Amino acid sequence: MAAGSNGNEASAATEVVPSSLNSPRPIALITGITGQDGSYLTEFLLSKGYEVHGLIRRSSNFNTQRINHIYIDPHKLKGPDPSSSPAASRNRMFLHYADLTDSSSLRRWLDTILPDEVYNLAAQSHVAVSFEIPDYTSDVVATGALRLLESVRSHLSSFPGRQIRYYQAGSSEMFGSTPPPQSEITPFHPRSPYAVAKCAAHWYTVNYREAYGLFACNGILFNHESPRRGENFVTRKITRAVGRIKIGLQSKLYLGNLSASRDWGFAGDYVEAMWLMLQQEKPDDYVVATEDSHTVEEFLEVAFGYVGLKWRDHVVIDKRYLRPAEVDNLKGDASKAKKVLGWKPKVGFEELVRMMVDEDIALAKREKVLVDAGYMDAQQQP
Repeated sequence: MAAGSNGNEASAATEVVPSSLNSPRPIALITGITGQDGSYLTEFLLSKGYEVHGLIRRSSNFNTQRINHIYIDPHKLKGPDPSSSPAASRNRMFLHYADLTDSSSLRRWLDTILPDEVYNLAAQSHVAVSFEIPDYTSDVVATGALRLLESVRSHLSSFPGRQIRYYQAGSSEMFGSTPPPQSEITPFHPRSPYAVAKCAAHWYTVNYREAYGLFACNGILFNHESPRRGENFVTRKITRAVGRIKIGLQSKLYLGNLSASRDWGFAGDYVEAMWLMLQQEKPDDYVVATEDSHTVEEFLEVAFGYVGLKWRDHVVIDKRYLRPAEVDNLKGDASKAKKVLGWKPKVGFEELVRMMVDEDIALAKREKVLVDAGYMDAQQQP
């Protein structure tokens, strides 16, 4: 267990499963709960009345910023019987230490938590970084999914009569160089170690569904962004720079390929599709996309134009950010998800960009206060 927690960090992974385990609430287990998708999915499931358990990796630094606002420190539960306090009734998210590279931890928490649904969102998810650490990417993304699937299978064999519905997070990067539009029947042609690993995870999921009868679904999600996106992803890198440039903390933004085209949606919309897949009578695979693609240059136009700036005055092309093998155009065909799941995106492209810029301008303003007070340096974005 973690040694402790300050009041603002969801840092202490609980080793004790709460008494509410035996309640009639549905129970979900999420890997990657501290990521963008994990945080939105947690909020969504809590709104549906779920009890949510998240698996987190041990880290020397706090990495729970995206879920701090919904975490309740168990030390703050008051009274002789903390489990009966008002805060306890709201405390339906619990964290546990585990890792997709450690099968024993996966099986242990499945046996302890007894989830109804498992969402495998954890990954080394940065495409460019996967070229630098291909072994690790494969071990976590591909073999990690296999470890979790096998843990689910073996758990169910030890608990006759139990059922688990399993969601595997796929990626539009699996399509790679295959021309758009891309649907569930489009052949994969991955162009990065990350994409290859996601293809393996996809087929492991299909195999366990067909071989063992697991209720296992693949969600092939096209690019989905938000203000919670990691700052080393191109969309957030752009909006962070827009905020800092507008406030005067930065002057230049270094990027690679501006002609790459992506189908960008809002992550908060996409987690609903994940949940809907597990509510169907039969497991299946679904593409989730807006069916509208835009280039990085178009993203720049909207982001900089929104605050009255010209992106050409600030953007510098740096060859270091060019990938060894590029993916030119990803545009999804989500007709199956619309028809079967009744899902459709709510947030459009320009609204998404403006949402991200607004958040990053607010963040830059807070940074400016610290810079002016001498508490931090106005460091250039890498």
